[in-house]
Amino acid sequence: MKLELPSRVLMNGRAWSAWFVALLVIAVLVPVLNLGVTPGSALHMSDYMVGLVGKIMCYAMLALAMDLIWGYAGILSLGHGLFFALGGYMMGMYLMRQIGRDGNYKSDLPDFMVFLDWKELPWHWTFSESFIATLILVVIVPGVLAWIFGFFAFRSRIKGVYFSIITQALTFAAMLLFFRNETGFGGNNGFTDFKRILGIPIATSEMRVFLFVLTGVFLLGFILLGRWLVTSKFGRVLQAIRDAEGRVMFCGYNPVHYKLAIWTISAVMCGIAGALYVPQVGIINPSEMSPANSIEIAIWAAVGGRGTLIGPVVGAFIVNGAKSWLTVTFPEFWLYFLGGLFIVVTLFLPHGVAGWVRQMWTRVRGAGHGTEKRGS
Repeated sequence: MKLELPSRVLMNGRAWSAWFVALLVIAVLVPVLNLGVTPGSALHMSDYMVGLVGKIMCYAMLALAMDLIWGYAGILSLGHGLFFALGGYMMGMYLMRQIGRDGNYKSDLPDFMVFLDWKELPWHWTFSESFIATLILVVIVPGVLAWIFGFFAFRSRIKGVYFSIITQALTFAAMLLFFRNETGFGGNNGFTDFKRILGIPIATSEMRVFLFVLTGVFLLGFILLGRWLVTSKFGRVLQAIRDAEGRVMFCGYNPVHYKLAIWTISAVMCGIAGALYVPQVGIINPSEMSPANSIEIAIWAAVGGRGTLIGPVVGAFIVNGAKSWLTVTFPEFWLYFLGGLFIVVTLFLPHGVAGWVRQMWTRVRGAGHGTEKRGS
């Protein structure tokens, strides 16, 4: 028995149009509003807003990565913040080396190593001075860790709540490890005070806009990648595993290979998001690995609507946009809002915002067709 894939295009005309409009906004409109419009103008987009939206786009990549494993493969991870932080730490190590002798101690070693009386760089900093090696490590480190963990977990047929708890324990253990000063990752302070990237000052409007555009291009590229994966035979098998893994095995497919592949791809996406996040935010520390952060990723996907690709991206913008506003305006009520939002979505929007919009659109179209029939 074979699992047949109906012929379909990657995206329809409207979806491609929306994708190109988003690309133009990210690559053209935002740089013009930030660099080409005077700060006093109502159309000017401040450096703060550019950095904020860039940060949220990194979160949107995380939500998209979560959707690929949870929405399409039925794998709920509560430890994806680990892969995000690992990518961030790989980039942070390079940025720390770029500081050079401009640190407080005027040493070739990072300031925290001088403070702790380290005499030389530890072995895992060997390739941190190379930008190319850093880019490779951003992909390899989260990917290899995810593959090793997934290999043993999926082979042991660990699934459901047990898998979620184990992933949460994994990220919590990693957080405790990175908090230790002797590991060479800056302890609880992590990495900060970055000066430049590729020899170019990092705290300039031009670099901020460049990182914004790069982040947006990666986000749109990941959406295309996700769309291609879920509309392929690979994606159909993943959805079949989500719905009835036993039947998929009966049909001759090995679920371990498919789950391991999408799990590793998702982790690599998180690592790249972390690498783009660090230079824009200016800091990386072990708190990014906290279980609470990983749970938030699942909330973004649930709010937006899992199994839709675009829904989790929207969810990340809704939740983090509200968080940025509420933590300034009503800081004491932010956590109540987050909890209330999740309860409302669970009770009244089981398919998230994307599902609700789709339902409303179907009703409007149905009402329109009904009017046409009565008119005829």
